[in-house]
Amino acid sequence: MVADFKRGDRVEWKFGRGKAVGVVRRKLTERTTVGKQTVAATRDDPRYLVRTDSGKEAAKRPAALKKVDRPGGRRLPGA
Repeated sequence: MVADFKRGDRVEWKFGRGKAVGVVRRKLTERTTVGKQTVAATRDDPRYLVRTDSGKEAAKRPAALKKVDRPGGRRLPGA
């Protein structure tokens, strides 16, 4: 089962040879554009709009994301 993320959840995903970290902005459930990329999100195949710590935005599949600790060591509920 794939996790359901909420606005404000801190998440990480694989990026190149390392990992990227960001915050969930919103759930995408219809075709939209993020930056210069068209994202083919649907209700049955949603994506999450995440903003990286450097300020860039990306659309990610739920399976690619993993909840992480907030700065300061606080765990997120349900993580």
